[in-house]
Amino acid sequence: MPGKAAKVRLSEKQMDILRKISREATASVRLVQRSRIILLGFEGLLNEEIAGEVSVNQRQVGRWRRRWQESFDALISIECNESIAALRSAIEEVLSDAPRAGSPGTFTAEQVTQIIAIACEPPANSGRPINYWTAREIAAEAQKRGVIKSISARQVSRYLKAAALQPHRCRYWLNPKEKDPEVFQAQVEIVCQTYLEAPELYFQHHTHTVSTDEMTSIQALERTAEHIPMQPDHPERIESEYKRHGTVCLIGNWEVVEGQMIAPTIRATRTNTDFLWHVAHTTQTDPDAKWVFLVDRLNIHCSEELVKYVADIEKLAQSTLGQKNRCGILKSMASRQEFLSDKSHRVRFVYLPLHSSWLNQIERIFGIVRGRVLRRGSFHSTAELKHRMQEFITYFNNTFATPFDWTYTGRPLTTKRDSRPKTWKEKWAAKQHFKKTSLAMAH
Repeated sequence: MPGKAAKVRLSEKQMDILRKISREATASVRLVQRSRIILLGFEGLLNEEIAGEVSVNQRQVGRWRRRWQESFDALISIECNESIAALRSAIEEVLSDAPRAGSPGTFTAEQVTQIIAIACEPPANSGRPINYWTAREIAAEAQKRGVIKSISARQVSRYLKAAALQPHRCRYWLNPKEKDPEVFQAQVEIVCQTYLEAPELYFQHHTHTVSTDEMTSIQALERTAEHIPMQPDHPERIESEYKRHGTVCLIGNWEVVEGQMIAPTIRATRTNTDFLWHVAHTTQTDPDAKWVFLVDRLNIHCSEELVKYVADIEKLAQSTLGQKNRCGILKSMASRQEFLSDKSHRVRFVYLPLHSSWLNQIERIFGIVRGRVLRRGSFHSTAELKHRMQEFITYFNNTFATPFDWTYTGRPLTTKRDSRPKTWKEKWAAKQHFKKTSLAMAH
């Protein structure tokens, strides 16, 4: 007795994507057939009717209806959290076949594991005077160690790709200096909480939260020849030789809630006096407001001059501050930071953990300035460089500057792929991985 057909559910976006696929001349025949199966199933047709319409047998119709039903929750999650392109890619993946078993592999799971292990070792351990492996060198090392008799560099590349390993690539990172994980965690959470509290402070308590830092040694470079405009098959070409006309320093503020770069300071130096002037200039843009500055732990961000400036605002006698390097609030960087972080002050500072610039939103804005103004720029003087940056900041604020959607709390994040339901194909892949792992352990 035949079983009950799986119920097909569709959202409007899913229906639109399936209809486009079913009409595309470039889509594969199988993808078009399966799209039509889901659409006809949603219309209420029986499996035998769909089979006649699409020219497949009833068993295939039933299989793809079940697979769609099993994947529907995952597709809805993708639709709600990701782009239309991601949803279409997921639908195409759901309607594609699972990988075939294929012919038996030439190499055992143990041999493949040892090849991958070589790729994860520093080449110096094998006596090779290089910094990273190539597929050819991994193949040679595997043969030298007797792991396999022979293997091509192309096959090694396939194994590396399957393991998501790229020995030829690297990324720089900055190791946090705070070695106590609990202290570091607490410092990160303070910064994240400052970002998350910023909207309420802004709208309810007239408090600006600004991410502040310095972009130093910005060179005014004049190219010795004009750029050559791009042409078909040829990108724009920029003269590599240049003349130097000095440097400037940009001290920038990113207003976290408004999503604007406010009151930038562009000067020749970055000293205690420069930063103090910058803070005073920034606060004067809204003198009746409270201000929270997120800064790193550079010494100019907790200078003696800055402490005295905040003390004047708070109507504190200078005699109560003590002496630098001797006693009182001015004694050390730690004591000065503690004073400047006081939440009761109208102007206060929140300090990032050492070597944690990734928590400072202004760094993203500096990256935009580098890419849009400096990287291809040619400047005849520091005055021209300063004027160009000021023009860009105004343009940036008026066109595409928007607040960051800061949701990080300082705690480990769960990826969307891990948190959302899985499609039938993801469940199938997980089962296959478990089988292979169990088999390898058994051997």
